[in-house]
Amino acid sequence: MLDHLIRGATVVDGTGAPSYLADVGIQDGRIVSITAPGSTTEGARSAQDADGLVLTPGFIDPHTHYDAQLFWDPFATPSMHHGVTTVVGGNCGFTLAPLRPRDADYTRRMMCKVEGMSLKALETGVDWSWASFAEYLGALDGRTAVNAGFMVGHCALRRHVMGEDAIGGQPTARQLERMLWLFHESMDAGAWGLSTTQSSTHSDGDGKPVASRYARREELLALCRAVGEHEGTQIEAIVAGCLDQFSDDEIELLAAMSATAGRPLNWNVLTIDAAVPERVPRQLLASAMARKAGGRVVALTMPILTPMNMSLGTFCALNLIPGWGEILGLPVDERIGRLRDPAVRAEMLRRAESPEAGVFRRLADFGRYVIGDTYCEQNAGLTGRRVCDIAAERGQEPFEALVGICANDRLRTVLWPMPTDNDPASWELRRQTWEHEDVLLGGSDAGAHLDRMCGAPYTTRFIGDCLRGRRLVGLEKAVRMLTGDPARLYGLRGRGRIAEGYFADLVVFDPERIDAAAATLVHDLPGDSPRLHSAAQGVVSVRVNGVETIRDGVVTGAVPGTVLRSGRDTETVSTG
Repeated sequence: MLDHLIRGATVVDGTGAPSYLADVGIQDGRIVSITAPGSTTEGARSAQDADGLVLTPGFIDPHTHYDAQLFWDPFATPSMHHGVTTVVGGNCGFTLAPLRPRDADYTRRMMCKVEGMSLKALETGVDWSWASFAEYLGALDGRTAVNAGFMVGHCALRRHVMGEDAIGGQPTARQLERMLWLFHESMDAGAWGLSTTQSSTHSDGDGKPVASRYARREELLALCRAVGEHEGTQIEAIVAGCLDQFSDDEIELLAAMSATAGRPLNWNVLTIDAAVPERVPRQLLASAMARKAGGRVVALTMPILTPMNMSLGTFCALNLIPGWGEILGLPVDERIGRLRDPAVRAEMLRRAESPEAGVFRRLADFGRYVIGDTYCEQNAGLTGRRVCDIAAERGQEPFEALVGICANDRLRTVLWPMPTDNDPASWELRRQTWEHEDVLLGGSDAGAHLDRMCGAPYTTRFIGDCLRGRRLVGLEKAVRMLTGDPARLYGLRGRGRIAEGYFADLVVFDPERIDAAAATLVHDLPGDSPRLHSAAQGVVSVRVNGVETIRDGVVTGAVPGTVLRSGRDTETVSTG
């Protein structure tokens, strides 16, 4: 007796092969039969008519920060609504374990600052009762609706062993030995490998560079060697050039880390803009050098333009422009006073438009911003209007007009920067870049930057675009890029394909409707904190390990997810 039978679906199996019509039978969490429509003779406890609908493997998101959210939201919303059945957490060097009890407050404040998580939600939505990585994974066992695997964060390792000296200090020989022992213990417990950051944009709750930014090459390579001693492991690394262009030293370091471990290394995120044609080939030099050295470096890139809002009142990407953080970090009244000063604005613009701003230069075209939510009578009617048009009416420069609007709202005004890379040439460059063997779709940051961006819907939005929009790739290839490709990179056992014997992580959707709705601000986090949320459209059903978790856009309440452990649930992936 089958547990469930999906009848007459258009199966897109995750391999890139042509779609076909079939009945798909599920039993004990796995796919047990794939037959011609109407030919299944075995009975089923439940059945679903999928005529005119598409059946795909569950989507795999390789870069999330659901490490904390899963404790108060086991459904990993909104990712699961958009067909995501497996998430990879513990990225960018930041994890909640291993953890000394006295470091919990530091960790919460760091995650609030560097990953844009709500401090109230972290304080009230997580019990912080674990110490080891094994205990952290155990705290999630049996309570998630999605499958989830986690890297070990370098910052947590350093803090656990070195204490406050992790910021600015170097480990002694004994401390490095202890760090490696703790790392091995974490991977023995099922951690997927190492995540680390040396990005200049990553600072802790005290405004200081996070711990891993002080790690020298010898420490990084020692940890990479440890990765290679465990089955089914990986490396995820962020360096300063990830958002713009790598330095020669960064290219060599990434290649050396992968080659030393004998494991794939992925980084986030490859930004593609036809106005900067040299960026993609420069970034992919790391992949070429790694292959020559016996490693593999994989770039994650997003197939959509992720909606992102900003504000002069709260920490956002504008704070990362050189020289802006000191001003935007002032108390509100003092900040408004400084921003109203023409000389201060002129210097801020000069810094934002200079080469030192790197990729953040694109944020300085303030005429392209659109005004979002406003909060005072003086700003009534401005929502949805472009700053350049408002500035022209007022006889002001765009940045001056924007500051005036935000000051009226005491800096609460929501700002929507319009992307500069939404032109046909940039989209064609994306299509070409996706063909590269070391480029993988991903980089949603789901679970982080909650009130600033909403990357989780990239799966449904991308498929909708492939079916009814730009159509840069066909449906079969698009599905493979979201399922089979990430499954192969991480060596996931029995996932990422529709095949007999594979786990029944499945999505059923209407090809005429699949898409993502516009992002809206909701207050549904612990402590009534806000986040951006985007509803899925056209997703009929999502199953994780054979159990339905989403039905017609509604969470069923089931929590059939598995905490995926390295070795048991992943196999070693060759770097050859």
